[in-house]
Amino acid sequence: MITGIHHVTGITANVQANIDFYAGFLGLRLVKRTGGYEDAEQLHLFYGDAAGSPGSLVSFLVWESAGRGRVGHGQVAEIGFAVPTASIGDWITRAMDTRLQIEGPKHEFGETVLRLKDPDNLTIKLVGADRPAVAALPDPIAPTKLHSVAILSEEPDKTVRFLTRFGYRDGPAEGVIRRLVSDRDVVDVRDAAGFVPSIPGAGILDHVAFRAPDADALRRMLLDLKGIEGITNVHDRKYFLSLYVREPTGTLIEYATDAPGVTVDEPLRDLGRTLFVPEQDADRAHDLKVMLPQFALPGEERFPMRDLPFIHRFHRPDDPDGSTIILLHGTGGNESDLMPLARRINPRATLLGVRGRSTEEGTNRWFRRFDAVTYDQEDIQAEADAFVAFIDGAVSGYGLDVDRLSFLGYSNGANLLGAVLQLHPGEVRQAMLLRSVQALEEPPVGDATKTRVLMLNGADDPFGKMAPALEQALRNSDVSLDSRILSAGHELTDEDITLGQSWLAHAPSFASD
Repeated sequence: MITGIHHVTGITANVQANIDFYAGFLGLRLVKRTGGYEDAEQLHLFYGDAAGSPGSLVSFLVWESAGRGRVGHGQVAEIGFAVPTASIGDWITRAMDTRLQIEGPKHEFGETVLRLKDPDNLTIKLVGADRPAVAALPDPIAPTKLHSVAILSEEPDKTVRFLTRFGYRDGPAEGVIRRLVSDRDVVDVRDAAGFVPSIPGAGILDHVAFRAPDADALRRMLLDLKGIEGITNVHDRKYFLSLYVREPTGTLIEYATDAPGVTVDEPLRDLGRTLFVPEQDADRAHDLKVMLPQFALPGEERFPMRDLPFIHRFHRPDDPDGSTIILLHGTGGNESDLMPLARRINPRATLLGVRGRSTEEGTNRWFRRFDAVTYDQEDIQAEADAFVAFIDGAVSGYGLDVDRLSFLGYSNGANLLGAVLQLHPGEVRQAMLLRSVQALEEPPVGDATKTRVLMLNGADDPFGKMAPALEQALRNSDVSLDSRILSAGHELTDEDITLGQSWLAHAPSFASD
């Protein structure tokens, strides 16, 4: 009977750093990149041996620039990789060469162990254990397969009893750690009574998946777990069938089949090269491929990110025309929300999405407000100043062509952009304001004769009554303004795209194209 760990899934806040560590430093192969099955706007990466074999896989959900989680009981706290026993010295040297802090070597359960932290501060354990890989990697000291996971439990006896149903049996114990063994790997259950509970976030392992021999075994497990709170139905994850359940102290467990495997949609030689989206999101595939973060594999050309005042993300098309559109989302959005819209307006533009720094009950905004139509004027001024600093830093840091630079803001993002136009005339030379209103109570009058603005508002927009004040203020500053009222509410429509395309195509700085 097949037993053991199928894969382990964690959460990362930096996709490029994650790639550099797991595919670069550790030498694993990226075997799959896909939109998440629970949320297709969330990139999901799988690493493993040369064939992406179950038992070698570690995956990451990408929550770019997310807040950190908290290590605590009710979670997987550590991943262990088996590496050749004779390679421990080589790993110490490699870690020192890359300035990674290491802990060890130590001897645990009769094995030599090194510990280090990945870029999200997740604990990685390298264990000297000669366990041949199913499909060996080119790097001779690369991990061969998963060796173990460690689970923090408030009630380890309950956790141990629960895990035995997945093919594990009692093994040795050391201190507060009870080891469970299968025919292929181990699970260490650590007594964490009195410790704090875990909180999801970056740097946290979301779950461990154990191997199911086939779909029949999965169905038998579903019946065996019947009545346990939180048990899910069987899900088709394309690369495996699985179900989820929480063990008695809260750790999320998945039970997953080996088949059909990661080669179901890519040949072995091309694993990890294509970005896939779940079948249920196929109609959004083009949009998702713009929204999901880009990255470079080891050895590929990369674009270093600069430390600027706002969280931001680029989408670079395959055939860029040299222009850039900077995007400011609406309330509750993020830096990728407007990328599909902007891609339709100009498919060849480089897109730079920016995330607002203000939050309201957990939702992203660009400045504080006291109610739906009363805004914090000091905060608007401060965030407008900071955004101008961001523009200057982006132009110099990324080499953006100021003559090919446009801005697109929606709702709250458009409101901040409108404020920037008034408070810093001339800093923004081309802007599309979608569903914008006047956010300033005392708008200044400046000289913005070299600025073009397209202002699109909806006839049925409940906030539309505040738009004329912004329109008049922009005209008072001699902005070249094209203002339209569309048959729409606050939502965006295809007409926004059509008018945006036409307006951008006739921009003087784009006329040479």
